[in-house]
Order: sequence, then C-alpha cells, then structure tokens
Amino acid sequence: MLTFLFSAIFCAAYLSPIISHVKGRDFTEQEMSHYRDRVKSMFYHAYNSYLDNAYPYDELRPLTCDGQDTWGSFSLTLIDALDTLLILGNHTEFQRVATLLQDTVDFDIDVNASVFETNIRVVGGLLSAHLLSKRAGMKVEEGWPCSGPLLRMAEDAARKLLPAFQTPTGMPYGTVNLLRGVNPGETPVTCTAGVGTFILEFSTLSRLTGDPVFENVARKALRALWRTRSDIGLVGNHIDVITSKWVAQDAGIGAGVDSYFEYLVKGAIMLQDEKLLTMFYEFDKSIKNYTKFDDWYLWVQMHKGTVSMPVFQSLEAFWPGMQSLIGDISSATKSFHNYYSVWRQFGGLPEFYSIPQGYTVDKREGYPLRPELIESAMYLYKATGDPSFIQLGRDAVESIDRISRVNCGFATVKDVRDHKLDNRMESFFLAETIKYLYLLFDPDNFLHNTGTEFELGGLRGDCILSAGGYVFNTEAHPLDPAALHCCSREQQDRREIQDILLSFSQPQTEEPPRDQNAGGSPESIALKPGEQRKAPVLSCPTQPFSAKLAVMGQVFSDNS
Repeated sequence: MLTFLFSAIFCAAYLSPIISHVKGRDFTEQEMSHYRDRVKSMFYHAYNSYLDNAYPYDELRPLTCDGQDTWGSFSLTLIDALDTLLILGNHTEFQRVATLLQDTVDFDIDVNASVFETNIRVVGGLLSAHLLSKRAGMKVEEGWPCSGPLLRMAEDAARKLLPAFQTPTGMPYGTVNLLRGVNPGETPVTCTAGVGTFILEFSTLSRLTGDPVFENVARKALRALWRTRSDIGLVGNHIDVITSKWVAQDAGIGAGVDSYFEYLVKGAIMLQDEKLLTMFYEFDKSIKNYTKFDDWYLWVQMHKGTVSMPVFQSLEAFWPGMQSLIGDISSATKSFHNYYSVWRQFGGLPEFYSIPQGYTVDKREGYPLRPELIESAMYLYKATGDPSFIQLGRDAVESIDRISRVNCGFATVKDVRDHKLDNRMESFFLAETIKYLYLLFDPDNFLHNTGTEFELGGLRGDCILSAGGYVFNTEAHPLDPAALHCCSREQQDRREIQDILLSFSQPQTEEPPRDQNAGGSPESIALKPGEQRKAPVLSCPTQPFSAKLAVMGQVFSDNS
C-alpha cells in the first residue's frame, strides 16, 4: 500500500505539467520565452567566463578573472555544468565537453577531497551525463545505459571514496585522500548530511554496474544514522563516525542535515523503497512537533526539543520543494512564502536570518547564489500552477543579473545588506541555480516529460528510458530511475547464467555464506593504490540468450 501511495503522490505532485500550462497563463508564453532567453544568457556569460579564465581549475574567481581548485582539482565546474548544457539544448558543446573530460580528468591524484561534495558534484554529474548522453547525440556502447565511458568515470571516482566508509559504524569520514585513502589523523567528526547523502548516486552505480558494494555501504550508513536518533526522534548536526556519539546536538532541517532528509524521500521514490519513506515520515512527525513554529523551522536541542537557534538558514529553502514530492502542498506553500518574503527584503537569501529580529545574523550575511528557493519554486509550480512561483523566478533573474553580474561571470554576494561582492562563483551556480531557473520557465523541457516520449536501451534494446520521472540529486543532476531497473534486471540475468555455468565448471566445495548487507569484507570495498580491479571470473556475451543456451544437454527456451 505504501508503494502505491508514494508512487501516486510523486506522479501527482511532480509529473503534472498539464496543470501548470492551464494555471500559469498569468505569465504569457512571450514572457516565459523572454526569461528563458535571459537565463540562457546568464549561463553562457558565466560558462564562457569559466572556460576563458579558469579552466582547468575547479572554479572561476570572477572578480580577478582567474581560477582556483576548491574541491579536488577535477575541472569541477565543467563536470557540474555538463547536464545543464543539454537541458539548455546545446548538444554539440555537451559532446565536446564529455569527450574532453574523458581525456583529461584523472582521479588518481594526491588530493584530500570532501567525500560528500565529490559524490554529489562529480559522481552525480558524471552519472547524469552518462544517462543523458544518448539524448545528446553521442554514440553509445552496446547495452547502454548499463555501460559507457562516463559511467566508468563515475565508478572510478566513487571507488576512491569507499575507504571513507571503513569505520566501525559504517558511517563515512568527511574527507579522503584520493590516492592514499583516509589520512591517519583524519577527524572522525562529520555532519549528518555527510553520512546520509549517498543512496541516490551509490544505488545508481550499483544498479548500472552490477557491483553491490556502493549501494551496500550507502544503506549501512543510513541504518547506522537512523539508530542514533534521539528519544524524541531527532538527529543532531555533527556526529563521531567511530563512536556514533553526537558532537553537535542542534536539530533542524538546514546546513549539515538538509540533504539527509532529502535523500530519504528521493531514495524512496527512485528505488520504490518503503523503509526509506517510513524513516522520513517518522522524522517528519518529530520535526513538525518540535521545530516548526508559524511555518518557520527553528533549530532545537535534539534530546529536549528546546529552541537553540531561532534562525532561518538559506539551505532550508529546499524543504517546500521536497514536501511537494510527498503531497504536503499546503505546508510547503506557507513556508515558501515566508522564505520568499526574506528574498524580497534583500534581493537574495542571507545564509542566516534571525526570525525574531527579522534581519540578518552577524557574519552570515552572504548569498553565494544558492539555488534552494528557486528549486522549491520549480517543484511547487509543477504541482500547483500558481504563478506566484514563477514570480520568484522572475525576481531571481532580475536580482542576480543586476547585483552579481561582473565582467567575468557572476560573483557571490558577500553581504546582502549592501550587495558587496566576493571573489567566488561556486560550481552549483551552473549546476543548480541556472538549471532550476531555466526549468521553471520551460514547462515543455524534456525533463518534464510525462511518458509521451521515450527511447529504448539496455542489453536487449527493450528497456523504456527517458520517459520522465527524473529524480534530481542534491546538486540538481537528474537521474532516470528506469535505467536502474533496466540494468538491475540485466545484471540479475547475467549472474544467474554465470552461476549455472560455474556450477558445472568448478568443484563442489562449501563456501561461507555471503554477507549481502555488509558488501563484502573491508578489503573488498576499496582497491589499494595502484591495484587494478579484477575482471569477473566469467564474462558473459551481451547478446540475448533466448533459446540459444545449452548446458550439459539442457536447453533453455523462452518458456523456461
């Protein structure tokens, strides 16, 4: 029943562009087209500035017109912007950049990288680009989307993160050296989101590649985090991944926690997993009971429920959009309009906003061009067709273009009170902010597809893909759930055939039972430096086996 419930809610709340076509006519098609063109112009101003002044560094520094490495030296902005290129309709640049990344990006580097950021930006970006590559006109391998060069890059990057999960609890360290693994002196303290934000990317990897280790470690981390919740059903902000002890006990929906809740909902949708949705609903009850006041969400002590910080954080603005995915439109709309009032006050969302004082918080006055409020506007416009959500998009375009545009891209707002700028343009500006703005003004974009269009793929060529229902990771990289189910089925068929053949070719010896939950021994999780991944014992051909396979005289037909 739960499966039917959240499938129905998701379809009703997200996959409903027909509603928006009817009710959104307060904005004419000419106005929508105008703002689509404005958003495109903003994208190319930022993107070309990065290429001209910052590539191959991770990010553009727009005030000095140069670049810097921030999250690991991956040409990060290029990876993050790749699927946005296709969403804006630029197939040729998508093809060029996808090929360039394959030729230039190397993850065998002596760099300390954020496990969380590398996952959502690099692994997520490469997975999304892989799943969109056929639509972009790239030649794909036989059996796509279950194989391909961008998928192998994503797997390589994710495998570099696996040593971080080798802890007594299964919760990962926050940082890992891509060449040497976890540094001996690495702090065991990481934020809640840094533990619970892997199930989308890692499950996608496991389902596409057939290697269960990624999904296993993500699920183990989620289970470990679930067990640490307080007696009143809340989780704190930072936890010790060795001891499971809470280091910071502030509970809320903002920085350090946000995407944990997001991934419970989106993981439930993408994987049709009732347990994940049940976890979220349990948290949601406690969040409403202890942190919600007048459609704002405050920070409280996780064990007592007493208010610790009566502030709104800009990262919390994702919450209304996420609520729309479970059908809680009324609550979502009320909170959204609270957040929108803050935007109108400053022309952007300060990182922290004091609710009692109605003003910014000292040393948290900046707006780094974050996407969260625009993200929620997109989801809620899809769900309701209410033109007020389009108005937020219009205000965001006008505000960002007026305040943040400089000669070399768009600069972070250092202080929303006087609109002073800072010398940074984070990669999420092209990955998320621009993308959500464009999708808000483009109701006919292929990502809003409700199944009227599709393409075929898979090893047999009979999987229906790209038919809609995309799930965005927390960096706005869209993932196609149909691809996961397609490749899972193919991988299961291949394993069954392999097991049959091996049973006749190997001596009959007892083997210890395999631990499906743990994902193998710690040694199997991550490769040692310089070690190559071993080929499978038996490599099955990719063509169908229907009525063609005979083993020891036994024939398997289509009806077997």
